[in-house]
Amino acid sequence: MMLYECGVRYERTMANGITKKVTELYLVDALSFTEAEGRITKEMEPFFSGDFDVVTIKRTNYSEIAENDKGDKWFRAKLLYITLDDKGREKKTATHFIVRATDINNAHAVVIDRLKGSMVDFEIATLDEAKIMDIFRYKPNTANG
Repeated sequence: MMLYECGVRYERTMANGITKKVTELYLVDALSFTEAEGRITKEMEPFFSGDFDVVTIKRTNYSEIAENDKGDKWFRAKLLYITLDDKGREKKTATHFIVRATDINNAHAVVIDRLKGSMVDFEIATLDEAKIMDIFRYKPNTANG
């Protein structure tokens, strides 16, 4: 799984009636930059009556998605897996999660629950809110087969 962060720019009508260009971030599960652009364009088309542009695409380092079904916010978590090397010294290996949760405390609980039963010791190095609006995962086309 490779998640790409895509910035989508469009005109939004604000509460005071003024239109303003805004950029929102989405994550797309894709194999390449080209596929990410095509997928985010296809996913966004039903939501906009006017024009929109994909203004940025970048690879992310998220290795896992952890979710709470009631969550409406996304958080970034950097975890450090703690192992011993062949000389008995402690070694920390970083990995990154994207976590859907209701708030930061719930995000912490979701990560802990996700790793419950893991045989490797870990610590949560950082946990902060991401500006991600949504994630679009790859869905295989099952209509043809």
